[in-house]
Amino acid sequence: MKRECGVLLAISSLPSSYGIGDFGKEAYRFIDFLVSSGQSLWQILPLCPVEYGNSPYQSPSTFAGNFLYLDLENLVNNEYLTQKDIDVLKQEVSYIDYEYIKSQKESLLRKASQAFFYKKKEEKDFKKFQKENKFWLEDYALFLTLNKKFKGKMWNTWQKEYKFREKKFIEEAKKTYQEEYLYESFIQYYFQKQWKQLKNYANKKGIKIIGDLPIYVATHSADTWQNPKLFCFDKHLKIKLVAGCPPDYFSKTGQLWGNVLYNWKEMKKNDYSWWINRIKHSFLLYDILRLDHFRGFASYWAIRYGEKTAINGKWEKGPRYQFFKKLESKITNMDVVAEDLGTLTADVFKLLEQTKYPNMKVLEFGLAEWDNMYHPRNYLENSVAYTGTHDNMPIVEWYENLNQEEKNICDENLKNFLKDYDTNIWEPIQWRAIEALYASKSNRVIVPLQDILGLGRDSRMNTPSTVGNNWAWRIYWNYRYKDLENKLYNLAKKYRRISKGEDNEN
Repeated sequence: MKRECGVLLAISSLPSSYGIGDFGKEAYRFIDFLVSSGQSLWQILPLCPVEYGNSPYQSPSTFAGNFLYLDLENLVNNEYLTQKDIDVLKQEVSYIDYEYIKSQKESLLRKASQAFFYKKKEEKDFKKFQKENKFWLEDYALFLTLNKKFKGKMWNTWQKEYKFREKKFIEEAKKTYQEEYLYESFIQYYFQKQWKQLKNYANKKGIKIIGDLPIYVATHSADTWQNPKLFCFDKHLKIKLVAGCPPDYFSKTGQLWGNVLYNWKEMKKNDYSWWINRIKHSFLLYDILRLDHFRGFASYWAIRYGEKTAINGKWEKGPRYQFFKKLESKITNMDVVAEDLGTLTADVFKLLEQTKYPNMKVLEFGLAEWDNMYHPRNYLENSVAYTGTHDNMPIVEWYENLNQEEKNICDENLKNFLKDYDTNIWEPIQWRAIEALYASKSNRVIVPLQDILGLGRDSRMNTPSTVGNNWAWRIYWNYRYKDLENKLYNLAKKYRRISKGEDNEN
């Protein structure tokens, strides 16, 4: 595998005139920044819709796309909206006000959908899309409609006809709410259309997209409602077990995610067909797939529903290698990154060895100690190295929070590792860290844009086990400048992360 480098940036974090990053011109401009900087990878966060807490890891659907990312200017160009319509969303606020953006954007998209169905100029492509996606789209649209009808209550508390999906009532509801189905179909059709155009642009420029697949789906989701037998519900559809992880680096009481766990025995009986559909769908959207919480496929932390923390959970055996063998027999050329962070045990290392998937190395975990598997001297080629992830502090904040002894160890580690390279040991921490990653043996390196720009605490994307101030950070408009692009480009060239065909002086 060739050596590559790239940047981590969520779609939502892109600049935009309309309150949240989207698939519009700034996304194309960011791809141009990647090209000018010698990058070949763009890692994003999950593209699925968000609900409570605005976390893309708690989505009402694993197959649907987030309507917030739709480019409104594109809908103006296609004459479904006017510029005057979308000007109501124009703002200079840096952080995302999700509630305001959701309500305003939904109102605009409903107006656009009316024009879309009235004009009928994309009818053939639209019907083709509906047919190809019917296996999830119809139930997703109905789930959202019933969710409004029952005022957002968990679906297993709905009227029994709907919670148990009695065929007569479900078919009747689909007819009654046909208008909502058409609206949601329009949203998802345009989501896929705009995303495909953006991805094609990236691919033509030599940029591959790394997508992120959350291991779990939200308990209150179209997925669990449509397929309750595949999850840990009892015969009365009460939740039995939920997901999380034991006490670790991020939290002394562990993390209680609350997602209902999979019923892996039932999944196996179905030949993992739900998972096969899910992965196939993901590879329509991305070139490379980061499998979130990979260790959960080896063993997962199971917590009784109702527990207040994750402390009293216990390890349960996951589907392990036979699951991945089944996936690979049905899906060719799976380019996967295993997110193996957290509490690692022998069964996780064995599964990594069996699948041969590259795993993740986070520099922040390895610099304040003299030696561990996250120190850049210990990275293997078959790995993806990061300064930090969306769950970590930006590296500037992380460094500032070290005590003096830890700072000394960190500085010495970087100095010793980079001593054989022509590098300035007095560079700011972010550039010493980036250079250490680029110099490492890891075939792929990903750096959050916050770290490239040397941003601090105010740019953190997510603090695990907290709700309220996450997922709202956005980059400022003028993040691009020639000296920065040249510096990244020259580092990529110096450490052979630009192939000869791409090595054109910029």
